[in-house]
Amino acid sequence: MFPVEVFRSEASAANLLEQVRWREGLQCPRCQSESVIKYGSYREYQRYRCKNCGRTFNDKTGTIFAHAKIGLDKLLFAFYSLLRFNTSIRQLDAEIDVSYRSLHRRVERFARTLDAPQLDLVGPVEIDEFYVSAGKKGRERDQESRSRGLSKRGRGNYDEDKPPVFVLVDRGSDQRYVIPSKSADESAVRLLLDSHEEESLTVYTDGFRAYDPLETDETYQREAVIHVEGEYVDGDVHVNTCESHASLARRWLSPHRGISKDKLTTYLRLFEFRRKILRKPGRKALKDIVRTVL
Repeated sequence: MFPVEVFRSEASAANLLEQVRWREGLQCPRCQSESVIKYGSYREYQRYRCKNCGRTFNDKTGTIFAHAKIGLDKLLFAFYSLLRFNTSIRQLDAEIDVSYRSLHRRVERFARTLDAPQLDLVGPVEIDEFYVSAGKKGRERDQESRSRGLSKRGRGNYDEDKPPVFVLVDRGSDQRYVIPSKSADESAVRLLLDSHEEESLTVYTDGFRAYDPLETDETYQREAVIHVEGEYVDGDVHVNTCESHASLARRWLSPHRGISKDKLTTYLRLFEFRRKILRKPGRKALKDIVRTVL
């Protein structure tokens, strides 16, 4: 459900921020002292004063919402719409009538608060890769324009504006990871699969040659389906879950046409965070979004 009541006014959004930020008790963001008193107000926000260091602050101090030219209600609406409905920043600019540049800057700051995925594989693990058309968007005018990654057939790499994105599905923990890479080679594969609990990790792959060295490595038990031979499923051996998740990632990137390859990690982290709140009701999902950026 869409949490309309939060987006009705900045006061409603400020109330939600206060609930989430101080859920474990009020404390000074500078010295972490709990000796804090109320000290007037700043617009819709309660002000506080730390009796330990004398600092005054409000609910937005020290967060990405501080000093924003965009109202908190509009920012929360933008973050929620981006994650829940995959609304492009350009469309949000039109919907809530704010500066595209200011909104884009806040969305980037929001994405930087998201942690990089920590791989702790249990296994068995599916691994597959797909390729994204992503050049160097926003180059200076006196430089050569970016090439289109899809102008060339076959597999690509970061330098050719067609960076690979690995998809890992850990069947043991039901975790899914989408991780961009500079290239799709043996070293990249080993780096991704290195963190695992069992001495020998079972890995399901397709017939891509970058996975072939796993056959002779005692650390892994590689089983493969060879697509070029018409083999897609052999009992439990398949990469269909990876391919399904990759199709969702492609769809996520589609509205944001012309993504720079330097920003690809940012957009994919947003995609992964979206999966975490996908089945949660609107207000709870919004609280998770706010909690993440604090």
